[in-house]
Amino acid sequence: MSGLPLDIDQVLAAMQLYYWPFLRVSALMLVAPVFSAANITVRVRVLLAVLIAALVAPLMPAAPVANPLSGEGLLLAAREVAIGAAMGFVMQMVFAAVVVAGETLAMSMGLGFAMSIDPQNGVQVPVVSQLNVILSTLLFLAIDGHLLLLAALGDSLVLLPPGQPGFDPGTFANLAGLGGGIFASALVLALPALTAVLMTNIALGVITRAAPQLNIFAVGFPVTILVGFVFLLLGMPAFLSAMRRFLEAGIDQALMVF
Repeated sequence: MSGLPLDIDQVLAAMQLYYWPFLRVSALMLVAPVFSAANITVRVRVLLAVLIAALVAPLMPAAPVANPLSGEGLLLAAREVAIGAAMGFVMQMVFAAVVVAGETLAMSMGLGFAMSIDPQNGVQVPVVSQLNVILSTLLFLAIDGHLLLLAALGDSLVLLPPGQPGFDPGTFANLAGLGGGIFASALVLALPALTAVLMTNIALGVITRAAPQLNIFAVGFPVTILVGFVFLLLGMPAFLSAMRRFLEAGIDQALMVF
């Protein structure tokens, strides 16, 4: 009993319909926040990438037919990985700006020595940065940022379909400019509490000059920590509002970067 004839060209064409979107989706999940969390296993990430690639593959105008192991296929694969990683990197910069804002405030409050493990990146960050990351992650999920990011990825398959040679050389310049703007805006998140802590330190300096016998280390640290947390609490509505704007802007820039 003979088997059905198997045309290798038809098999490759059918596989490539999902192969190129899978590369872009998997690169996004390797870099983007929440998806790239250390507590999400590689197996779960790969299965999720396969599922999403199967859903977004019909959005492509046409799948390129090229041998994935050929020189042309490797260049096309590198392009897809670069596009997915760049889109995820944009959102990762937003979360990195939150960490920088927390580190700046923690150092001013005297909590630079209080470190904890960031579950998102697996590195040690100050507790204020950890609080900011947790709030930002919850807000990112609350506004369906993960779904909007995947929707932007699906739109990129229409705007930048696989098979085109290369991409705009100004992409990296756009990423650098976007990163500079995001990190400059990170100071806005910490500015209210940072200003209060700075004024407190100036007041403690004046008190120390007026009363040198005062133990500034015994008084200064509790006061600056208390003032920092009080103004963090008072500025929490403004922080969440600004963070929401940053996340929405990051999702929009994930496509505009190209």
